[in-house]
Amino acid sequence: MPHEVRLSAGAEQDLESLYDHIAAFDSKASANHVLDQLLKAAEGLAAFPERGSRPRELLALGIREYRQVFFKPYRLIYRIIGQQVIVVLIADGRRDMQALLARRLLGA
Repeated sequence: MPHEVRLSAGAEQDLESLYDHIAAFDSKASANHVLDQLLKAAEGLAAFPERGSRPRELLALGIREYRQVFFKPYRLIYRIIGQQVIVVLIADGRRDMQALLARRLLGA
């Protein structure tokens, strides 16, 4: 039975920000392509949610409940809760992920 994939409010804001940034600095066509690929990556988690690796930044802190998939250079960080996959963060992997994950997931 497939899992239900949901985007958190933060992940939805991440998508909007990424789209706006790419559209402003590249093109709307590129922004649409990236958005489509990110959503496709998220939807793919419905069938195989455990396929993602664990983010090394969180493993270093002993946190194992989050996983990630990529549409390079972007990372989708998610968590599996029962039959739901909740995408909590979508970010450019070239950013300071340690600080971003700490702020978003740990409230630091």
